[in-house]
Amino acid sequence: MIRILKAIYYFFPVQLLLLHLRKFQVLLVFWLILFSTLNGGFMRAYGAAALFLSPEYLGDVSPFSAAIVGSATGIFIMSWNITTFILFSRHFRFLATTTKPFLKYCINNAIIPIIFLVFYFIKMLQFSTQRELLTVSSIIWLCVGFAGGFGFIIILSLFYFFRADKTIIRRMTPVISNPKLFKSQFRKEEVKLNESRLMHVKWYLNSFRTIRQTRDVAHYSKDFIESIFNRHHISAVLSIFVAFIFLIGIGFFMDSRYFQLPAAASILIFFAILISLSGAFSYFLQSWSIPFFVVVFFILNLLYQYNVIDPTNKAYGLSYNAKEDRPLYDRETLLQLCADSNLARDKANMIGVLEKWKARQSEAKPILFLVNTSGGGSRSATFTLSILQRLDSLSRGQLMRKTFLITGASGGMLGAAYFRELSWRRDRVDTSIHLQSRRYIDDISRDLLNTLFSSFVARDLASPAQTFKVGEHEYIKDRGFAFEQKLNENTHGVLNKQLKDIAPEEAAARMPLLLFNPVITRDSRALVISTQPVSFLMRPRFDSSKIPAMDPDAIDFGALFARQQPMNLRLLTALRMNATFPYVLPNVWLPARPVIDVMDAGFRDNFGEMNAIRFLNAFREWLQENTSGVVLLQIRDRKAGGWENPYESDDITEIVTKPVLLLQDNWYKMQEYNQDDLLSLSQHGMGFSFRKLIFQYVPKTEDAGAALNFHLTRREKLNITGALDNQENQRAFHTFTELANGH
Repeated sequence: MIRILKAIYYFFPVQLLLLHLRKFQVLLVFWLILFSTLNGGFMRAYGAAALFLSPEYLGDVSPFSAAIVGSATGIFIMSWNITTFILFSRHFRFLATTTKPFLKYCINNAIIPIIFLVFYFIKMLQFSTQRELLTVSSIIWLCVGFAGGFGFIIILSLFYFFRADKTIIRRMTPVISNPKLFKSQFRKEEVKLNESRLMHVKWYLNSFRTIRQTRDVAHYSKDFIESIFNRHHISAVLSIFVAFIFLIGIGFFMDSRYFQLPAAASILIFFAILISLSGAFSYFLQSWSIPFFVVVFFILNLLYQYNVIDPTNKAYGLSYNAKEDRPLYDRETLLQLCADSNLARDKANMIGVLEKWKARQSEAKPILFLVNTSGGGSRSATFTLSILQRLDSLSRGQLMRKTFLITGASGGMLGAAYFRELSWRRDRVDTSIHLQSRRYIDDISRDLLNTLFSSFVARDLASPAQTFKVGEHEYIKDRGFAFEQKLNENTHGVLNKQLKDIAPEEAAARMPLLLFNPVITRDSRALVISTQPVSFLMRPRFDSSKIPAMDPDAIDFGALFARQQPMNLRLLTALRMNATFPYVLPNVWLPARPVIDVMDAGFRDNFGEMNAIRFLNAFREWLQENTSGVVLLQIRDRKAGGWENPYESDDITEIVTKPVLLLQDNWYKMQEYNQDDLLSLSQHGMGFSFRKLIFQYVPKTEDAGAALNFHLTRREKLNITGALDNQENQRAFHTFTELANGH
């Protein structure tokens, strides 16, 4: 028994596994991330597992998309083998005396890759049946596609190294024929002293079916062994270089949908390059690795400070020229923007828009509807569009005519903006549009995440900068650009406008106003983007004779950047600025002094109520005289009351993590508490009838809920549309029908 255990312990695959655990553990981090992602641990809330288990290419989950991910998996595994082969070769010199040493190394180093592949197929089967609701035949074809792509890369790689082996043998013939180089110049005792202290191997896999005992290499020259390994190292480095060039090529041609690889494939190729780079630095620099990275960091930081390199994302359409014309971002400038004279002018303009809205209504004193929609990625976009379709049907096609203002955060505004544009086109341009069609839900729920991640890897990290133009201004293509292009493609170009294109329609009240509220990271003020001047939203309405002056907590985008052509901003860019979740999308930098950047509106007002309440308070006298009341329609991607997903922890790490994570986990709940309190106080001072109807996405079961990201599975899409008919929403629909139709 002891002999068997010793034989297992000194078996090459076991010794390699132990060597991985003892040396260069950083390389195992990539495997840990992949296993955790597939198991639903890493980035679970953002649906990262779906990128790997349900890969999309050209808009479909198909055997070909699975084959691409399989090929990328093969590249990742071969990179793992190549890198560890280079790093560990001095620990298994006996392989240098065998035929095809790299192939034998891959066979013996297959424990982790085989476990990963088995785990992947198990998770793919579970995901395809439970989340994507695929048929057995479809699942089989996906598995065949993945296996085909994976096998192709493995065969291609091994063919490359077989040819390298033949070249190495041919070049090593002069060395072998030279006894002085071929024979060892050391005694056996000296060789033993030079053997690896981390690895002692007695048996190895010669193939997947045969086991052989290791040969004594004492009679081989050290120069001979190292020459063989060094030639394999050169071949290995060349193969990784080819993969890097391939990724750069993908970045250059990403504007074509045929080069928009599944996100999982881009991530795996990127991981492969990271593994090879980390291995190369460790091998060539060794103890100088950390000083080298410190020097590189300082050089890059210096180049960034002097604008030699500029990785920042811009607001497409906005002018970034003439730094001396950029507005000062300071207290005095903001106070000037919301001075009394500006407030009076902007309020007069908005009252004119309100009068035009009233003139389009059939009642003398109509009900004014406001729409608030919450953030929540594609699930909120899909749910918002579904709710608006139902409301439009219940109001006999009059929803957008009766609605004056739409505001909110992130994904919800994607769905609302798409619906508003479709409604306008139906009424003004294209009578063939049927707003209740399912195809519009399919449009807004289409994948955005694959293109986004692929661009992040292929463009942001690998390829040299490429540019494009909006008008006369030039910008860099990055994942922000890729997101807008994909959203534009999914919505068939109807959102491809600039603010100046929709300004006349909003000013004439032929379509509801859209208000975007991205948050300035410098001080958490909201940047209110609108086609109309809105200085009256920059701070609450107050009596300055009784209350000390309040600093603005919001900024009128058009007023602050009046000299930067603000109305040239793309509508797609405004939507993206409003939905800039950290790291997923790049923060948008704006031409102020100092430079400011903005991110997701949900960090300040995820439910869209703040601007709605402030708007109602600013125009309460007009609303009292000209309407029979206001109805706030709130569409939200989570249940009201904050009961779902309570912060809970049952392990000792809570002592350390709870103070840090408590605010993050309860952020949206605290927003809701504060806004409910503000709404309650405002209701009594408005002087007109006010009602709030809530439409909320509540999954039937907790495990069926849609993830917070820009990718939805088939089951998640069905779950979202099915949530329209829950009991709470049915009551809200009934009340809306009575109010909208004057019953």
